[in-house]
Amino acid sequence: MSLDFPKKPNKVVCVTKTERDVISADNVSKALLIEDLHGEDVLSFITALTQEVVCPLLSNPENNGEWAPGAAEETLNFMERLKNEALVMKARQEGWTFLPFPKHLPEDKELKSPAVKLLHACESVIIEWAGLVSELLQQKPSQALLDGFKPEPSEEFNFWNNRLKNLQLIQQQMISSKAQQLASYLQSAEGAYCFILKQIYGEVQTGLQEAEDATQNLKPLQEKLEETEVLEYSQLRDNMAGVMEKVNQVWMNSHFHCKPCWIVVLLQEICNLLIVWSRKFLRGQEVMRGLLADPAKVLEDIQVATLTLEKFKEKYIQCRNHLEKQDGGSRRWEFPSHLVFSELDDFLSRMISIQEVYSIRLQFQLEEVVLAGGRGKMWTDAVEEVYQDFLHQLHLLSDCQYDASEPTDQSFPLQASSFQEYVLDLEARLVSILKGTLDDCCVSSSAVKILNMFGQVLDRPLIQEQLRPQLFRSSRAITLRWTQQLLLRAHNVLQNFQTVQHLCVDSGELVMQKFQKISALVVEFRYSVRLDWSSKLDRDSAFILEHPLIKQQAKGMMGIPFRDKLETMLSEIKQVSWERDIELHPQAAQLLKSRCDIGKSYQCLSNMVSCYNQVVSGTLPVELPLIQEQQKELKQSLLELANLKWSSEGVHQLVEQKRESVTTFFALVNEARANMATMSQITQGWVELPLLQRVGNFLQRGEATEESYNQLRKDSEEVLRLTQENLRLYAADDTSASWYTYLDHVDQLVQDGLLQLLLRSLHFLSDNMKPQNSGGALLQVSLQLDSTGSLFKPSLEEDLADLLKSFIDDVYSAASLPPRISVSHQGGHQDALRENADLMALEQEVMQHLPEVREEAALLKARLDKFSPLWNSNKRAVMQEFLTYGRKLTPDEEEVVETPPTLADFQREIQSLQKQMSNVSQLSKNELLHGWLQVELKPFKDALHLFIHNWISMYTQHLLKLVRHSMSRRSVDEEQDEDKKSSSNFPLTETIMLLETVGVEVPELTTLLQS
Repeated sequence: MSLDFPKKPNKVVCVTKTERDVISADNVSKALLIEDLHGEDVLSFITALTQEVVCPLLSNPENNGEWAPGAAEETLNFMERLKNEALVMKARQEGWTFLPFPKHLPEDKELKSPAVKLLHACESVIIEWAGLVSELLQQKPSQALLDGFKPEPSEEFNFWNNRLKNLQLIQQQMISSKAQQLASYLQSAEGAYCFILKQIYGEVQTGLQEAEDATQNLKPLQEKLEETEVLEYSQLRDNMAGVMEKVNQVWMNSHFHCKPCWIVVLLQEICNLLIVWSRKFLRGQEVMRGLLADPAKVLEDIQVATLTLEKFKEKYIQCRNHLEKQDGGSRRWEFPSHLVFSELDDFLSRMISIQEVYSIRLQFQLEEVVLAGGRGKMWTDAVEEVYQDFLHQLHLLSDCQYDASEPTDQSFPLQASSFQEYVLDLEARLVSILKGTLDDCCVSSSAVKILNMFGQVLDRPLIQEQLRPQLFRSSRAITLRWTQQLLLRAHNVLQNFQTVQHLCVDSGELVMQKFQKISALVVEFRYSVRLDWSSKLDRDSAFILEHPLIKQQAKGMMGIPFRDKLETMLSEIKQVSWERDIELHPQAAQLLKSRCDIGKSYQCLSNMVSCYNQVVSGTLPVELPLIQEQQKELKQSLLELANLKWSSEGVHQLVEQKRESVTTFFALVNEARANMATMSQITQGWVELPLLQRVGNFLQRGEATEESYNQLRKDSEEVLRLTQENLRLYAADDTSASWYTYLDHVDQLVQDGLLQLLLRSLHFLSDNMKPQNSGGALLQVSLQLDSTGSLFKPSLEEDLADLLKSFIDDVYSAASLPPRISVSHQGGHQDALRENADLMALEQEVMQHLPEVREEAALLKARLDKFSPLWNSNKRAVMQEFLTYGRKLTPDEEEVVETPPTLADFQREIQSLQKQMSNVSQLSKNELLHGWLQVELKPFKDALHLFIHNWISMYTQHLLKLVRHSMSRRSVDEEQDEDKKSSSNFPLTETIMLLETVGVEVPELTTLLQS
């Protein structure tokens, strides 16, 4: 429960006392009337109740004649404050600022010597005005951007329109007759707040000029954007130049807002508006639904949106370049463009990603692919399976529950990346299908039909790259197939002619002659091609058949001699098998006869060579001793094939015999290397583990540190498991020197990973302790007060150093978690890394920041020692001196006449303490020293407030005793005049008012109010 007015009242409980009796448990239900109000009626009710009922009743002397002196006035003042707070809050909700006035302002002709109560009320009102006006003027249109929102230009326009109206209303209130009376009274009282009133009025005038300037210059831009908004989206692109022209006019014409920071905010808001329009045009979350419905239309819309936004950027660049040249560049934009387009660029990047997905969708048009031939159904089913898998991925994308057009949502990039990886796999499957179908084509027209059938999917880079060799085959085979089709078409034409030959009596013989001539030319041409091809095949076959199966190459590698020529020959021999009228020479005939076996042997041998070469090329120095013997045996086994030729007997059987040993060895070595790569990846990944982290705003050991420790333990166990797995794969002797060397290598991987982890953690600590690199406070201490004075807790001498060392120890403790794998090194990783020069230098660098922060802390403490009299002075002695002389004596004053203090002396001392209270309140809650140590001043401020409160209480308690004494006398003789002096010569009313200014209630007065 509070007597303060609620900031956002949703419900108010009204309690009314209906009887004079003291409230008790027996009469509470009868003596109190309790009601509640909800919603918007709260402010209206409080305003009406106080303004129309309570205040008029309390202002009537006939209603409070029996009250204790000052009680009615105090209650009336409280209700007036409540009424003003309600009016201020109600006006704020309605979008304007209400300036409260003190009650009973005198007319000019009534001005006399200033009354203390009225002067105090006027000064309080001026303070409240200053706060209300300052709060209004401190509001910035850029606050929404700073708070992480994405405001549009309409919010900027509304902000300045509302501010202009609000300031105009404030101006009207400040030039009203009541305000003039207030100013005249303050001027006659020669109060300091008269200057503050003038200052407030000046700030309002400046604010009015700024708001009028902004409203006037933003109006053309507002009208242009409103005109643009009603257009079709496709027309926006042509209006981007007009929008930028209006922005340029604002920059050139405005007197208050021709500043880079303001124009950047305005451009950002326009970018936000364009993004909103674009997302609305693309239907936001529905944008991915078009993948299955109408992908071509959606892709076109995305391209329109992208071009529109790019057009805006283009016009911005043109405007910027124009300003560079205009007036010698005096009005150029001196801010980086990325500040303007960060949000827009993110949106454009997202549009490009969505566009790529839609492009893939339109390229994969496989629903109508139907392949003919002996294996046509098999290939058609394979294509259908690929297409169904593709559609399944599209369904996953189109059914997404997120908005793909929202750049801050990272769900789409993750799913799109997965989709594109899956598409690469589908492309590889399509390449295999296409190669098979093209190999099955015996005529070129069939191949062309297949390529046309697959359409745009052939434009995919991976498919083009892998399918290109298949499309450029032997020109002789193509020539023979083309001429064969030419003969077939000629025969068909002749047959058709013969059907109607009886109608063409004169031309029949001529047609036959032409046909025979053409046929003879084609047959002769085909014969020459076959003859040439047969001779070439025989030469090439002899060349291939007489070459060895395998040959040793540089760096211990193996290779198949002339493998490209062999592949070409196998392809041509396959094509020859489709031509029945080619006479093959012996070498080509032999190759054709053994084509299947040679093809299988070649594929098997290619696999063996590839496996062996991978083993040789990827051998680590520490791995070589473990596989050296097996590698030599395999090499010797493969070199046996170098003595064989493709024409040798039993080649296929021998290659098959050696294949298993090679592939088995490769699989074991490859698995061991994969394990080594995993171990390397694990240890390299340790650098990302957070050993030092911010919990809240400061560096603390928290769950993340423990999680990092647990991850290190888990990873260490995995490294040990993989090491033992490699022992099995290499079939190594665990007591051999070669295995010890291998363990040393793995151990070094672990230590290198730990070193990088520790370096990163200590670099984080060191870098964040440098003022120029500070990312905020790392540690916190508090400044406190005790009987001896101010002090830091924890202390900056030992405790802070111990705290830093504890964080460094936590970093090093991570190195103790992985066990040593090497058997030749003694001690743990932590001991070894403690001696690392880089780590030692970083540790020393961290500790060297302590003297610097201690020096700054000493300066802070010295600056705050100006308040030391509050805790060092003896209150009793000071009070005794004040009651004797009315002030504090200077050290050089010896014989001073005793002068008891007046009420003004008490007021002076209390106001001096209140000023100190204000100075203490203005101290920041925290001070950042050297960029990394935050000093919490709240305990210090709370203690100072308590000290000042006690000092004020020392004076107010003395006054309270005088008031009680005076009131006790008045209760005996109620006929005495209210302004009669008490025995202390202090006016009672002014004394009570002084006590009220510091929040001291007179208990006797409260008792009288309750009765």
